[in-house]
Amino acid sequence: MINVNNVTLAYGKRVLFDEVNLNFTKGNCYGIIGANGAGKSTFLKIISGEIEPNKGSVSIGANERMAVLRQNQFEFDEFTVLNTVLMGHKKMWEVMLEKDAIYLKEDFNEEDGMRAGHLEAEFGEMGGYTAESDAATLLNQLGVPEELHQNLMRDVPANMKVRVLLAQALFGNPDILLLDEPTNNLDVETISWLENFLADYENIVLVVSHDRHFLDAVCTHVADVDKQKIKIYTGNYTFWYESSQLAARQAGDKNKKLEEKKKDLLEFIARFSANASKSRQATARKKALEKIVFEDITPSNRKYPGIIFKMERDPGNQILRVEKLSKATEGRTLFSDVTFDAVKGQKIGFLSRDPAAVTAFFEIINNRMKADKGHFEWGTTITSAYLPNDNSDFFKEDLGLLDWLRQFVPPTVTDVDEDFLRGFLGKMLFSGDEIKKKTKVLSGGEKVRCMISRMMLQNPNVVILDEPTNHLDLESISAFNDGMINFSGIVLLTTHDHQFMDTVANRIIELTPGGIIDRLCTYDEYITDERIRETRAALYAKVS
Repeated sequence: MINVNNVTLAYGKRVLFDEVNLNFTKGNCYGIIGANGAGKSTFLKIISGEIEPNKGSVSIGANERMAVLRQNQFEFDEFTVLNTVLMGHKKMWEVMLEKDAIYLKEDFNEEDGMRAGHLEAEFGEMGGYTAESDAATLLNQLGVPEELHQNLMRDVPANMKVRVLLAQALFGNPDILLLDEPTNNLDVETISWLENFLADYENIVLVVSHDRHFLDAVCTHVADVDKQKIKIYTGNYTFWYESSQLAARQAGDKNKKLEEKKKDLLEFIARFSANASKSRQATARKKALEKIVFEDITPSNRKYPGIIFKMERDPGNQILRVEKLSKATEGRTLFSDVTFDAVKGQKIGFLSRDPAAVTAFFEIINNRMKADKGHFEWGTTITSAYLPNDNSDFFKEDLGLLDWLRQFVPPTVTDVDEDFLRGFLGKMLFSGDEIKKKTKVLSGGEKVRCMISRMMLQNPNVVILDEPTNHLDLESISAFNDGMINFSGIVLLTTHDHQFMDTVANRIIELTPGGIIDRLCTYDEYITDERIRETRAALYAKVS
């Protein structure tokens, strides 16, 4: 168990936490949610002891072991991959080093023998004799090939280092597991493995993630960081979101009687419980949901941006034609022979093993990069709005937000006054004195919200999104996701957000160095189709 007692943390006048009191119990996985800057990662650091609160304390059960997903990829550069994982069980690693040092002594005596025997017994009790094979198995399951296990961490690619550090945190079945954005840089298969691992984990897990699909798969509870407090709710992220939205709607309905509101909420809980999967985590969540009382469901205090795209005109029959497009960079082929037509009503999700491939493709069709071969043509009725992965070109001048947005008003729009611009910025939660901000002080998330304001201003009938959820909080991601589901135009997108991709895209195109795979299906259907896996393997084999 973790007990958080009266924890308060402030930096100057900025108070992050004010007398927070919580208990985290065994068998539960808690998703730590909250707006950007609310203090989610800081809270994990308080739990781990990395940050001392100004007031209050954190205590854990006697003899309980805590493991933390490390973020410093260079911390273990002088150790092998396998040893880095073993170091995740600190006590076992220390025992191993001590007993090995004793056996290396030239003047080994009887006292040393007694100490070595004691250490051997302790080592065995902690699973030390199978530790190396257990660590190797864990690495393999996380996609770290065996040929890397004896390499020094400094010689391992960055995307593999992330997996090694994740294996380090998971190693040895810790009693308490703290994970900050564990799915970063993981592929679909590895994320799925981690979801299954955590869904059946029987100890305490605290996880910060912006991946809603992941939170839904693993969490029995959410811990909502809001207004200097943290409150724990039963259920996964979607249950928290939908129930709090329902409660907010009911709070605004003055005509509905209390008993009717209670009946609606309980019916919602029953429906949600019935959809629980068969994993141990979901079963525990279902039982907990069934015990919820009416008063446990409360409206959220969160503000959600209004992401609503309106088309100035309907698109004609010709949207986008791409013929034999190819691009290579730094000696590698990003994609080749890309040929397809976009069709009305389609929202196309683009995939690639190489993230640079989709970005290059989007840059080409937006005339920001030249293709090596082939050509593309937009229809004459098309007005597109593009959200690039790298938006730095749009913020080179230090302007106030109103002047920044004014640059992008379409020539067809007249009567552009301050209220008009404030309306678009207000939809993205820029209000009051925030309108006076200069672009040089904006955070990554604020810049993305400015870019979305710019896109809405253009009234496009085609929206192009390159990793739209980067830097956004869960509220903005949910609103953006809903906005794209409801948009009646054409969407071209790539995103690592599973739920965003699966709920928006109705056609999937995968770019490979050997050609494309093009299917009319959802993302979930695409990644679970064995025939598509075989096609993909053949296309990559062509150029290997």
